[in-house]
Amino acid sequence: MKMETFDNRRWWALGAIMLAVLAVGLDITVLSVALPTLATGLHAAESELQWFSAGYALALAAAMLPAGVLGDRFGRKKVMMTSLVMFGLGSAACSYAANPGMFIIARIILGAAGAGLTVTALSVITVIFSEEERPRAVGLWAAANFLAMPIGPILGGWLLSHFWWGWVFLMNVPVVIIGIIAVLVAVPESRDPAKPGLDPLGMFLVSGGTAIVVYGLIEAGVKGWNDPGSLGSLAGGVAALVMFCLWERFLGGRPHGQPLVDLSLFRSAAFAWGSILAAVGLLAMVGVMFTVPQYFQAILGFDAQGSGFSLLPLIGGLMLGAIPANRVVAAIGPKLTTACGFALMAAGLAVGSTTTASSPGIFTLAWLTVFGLGIGLALTTAASTALVVLPAERAGIGSAIMSAMQKLGAPLGAAILGSLLSSAYIANLALTGVPEAAAVVVRSSVFGGLAVARELGSASIAREVEIAFMRGMDIALLVSAGLAVAGLILALLFIPARMPRTNEHDQDTTTLREGNDVGAGG
Repeated sequence: MKMETFDNRRWWALGAIMLAVLAVGLDITVLSVALPTLATGLHAAESELQWFSAGYALALAAAMLPAGVLGDRFGRKKVMMTSLVMFGLGSAACSYAANPGMFIIARIILGAAGAGLTVTALSVITVIFSEEERPRAVGLWAAANFLAMPIGPILGGWLLSHFWWGWVFLMNVPVVIIGIIAVLVAVPESRDPAKPGLDPLGMFLVSGGTAIVVYGLIEAGVKGWNDPGSLGSLAGGVAALVMFCLWERFLGGRPHGQPLVDLSLFRSAAFAWGSILAAVGLLAMVGVMFTVPQYFQAILGFDAQGSGFSLLPLIGGLMLGAIPANRVVAAIGPKLTTACGFALMAAGLAVGSTTTASSPGIFTLAWLTVFGLGIGLALTTAASTALVVLPAERAGIGSAIMSAMQKLGAPLGAAILGSLLSSAYIANLALTGVPEAAAVVVRSSVFGGLAVARELGSASIAREVEIAFMRGMDIALLVSAGLAVAGLILALLFIPARMPRTNEHDQDTTTLREGNDVGAGG
């Protein structure tokens, strides 16, 4: 009976974790829909609109590792509860912000809270689920992550069409309240009984270095890869991260040193390559998420809600791949499962790169579904392979490392693939006879180009803009397919053929199954 009670509690706990993850995902996706309204409502300039997203991304990346070590030291449930409260307050602050500066501060609070929720979600899954169950649990976690992609634009677009813009952020508050109650009731407390050191210098170097790298990537995506400021930021951020690694190695070599990050984790091929391949998968996914919504809205003329509905095939495929991934792993092993996932991703992206403005809807539905199926298989298995070797007492920092690597992939992918799309788009524009002032607007984006075409009443300019964008989209999707092929090769070379095991985790799970909090100290 006690075992059955625990089994029920941990799956309820997973439900609570999925609610928290969904709240974070909704906030990220809904912002893209709300930006035009925010520009008017807050009288925000273009640079301020960029910081509405960038401020969140910087705080999210910078807070990952500190959130992990705080969870290991003080308790993951405490960090998750604190993060949920911060997320609710930050969402309310966004809704009632009186100017762009206040809104940016609220977004930074949301980013820090999102880091705490992201890290503790994975670390709690690592603690309460066995190796055999973890792929299924991670699959459900991934489904909650990506379910926000269509829900955010659909729900956000509907709210913006019928109500005050602040509701797109206030809708997070009831989700947060339900999440707090669910976490309080269902999620067990856990921490590292050894109480790892906080390492203030290490936190400063890794948080500052990560934030500066993300800033440099964001600026490079906007200003180009030849911008001195962007390159300087990237160099400075990388230098800080190198100093962090040297400092951690120095601390680890001292008799009583307590480094923030246990670098020996990377000696495990399962953890190192599982984390890397999860990041590669997300990097390839940016190609789809960056280009396809623009295709739906600019080329096909969908609104934000329609664009969100059109992403449902991708989400359906992802769930078809993620939820049963544990059974596939049990049948053919993590190496082949991850490789098959990347193969499906590459195939879907390669087919997607042949999309034209006149492609039938069933064509787009088909390749998005195949791509989603591959994402579900590859990312779920790669993440599970990395998490399965983590001892429960280091689940927080290990999950933080993996999450930080993944979060760096989004701005990196947006900078690289955005630059490729923009360069190809501009290169394929002739704009013969178009006034220079209008040409500048056309070159700025596909939306600007189509707006100029409508204003001038020129079907030829509209056609030229559409063709130029589609060629840029083709290149971005082909590069993403190349990343998926690289993931396939790396999976075959480095992911273990069988799911690894860890005795430390078995021991801690047994303790938890007996009704005790892991390392709770009574």
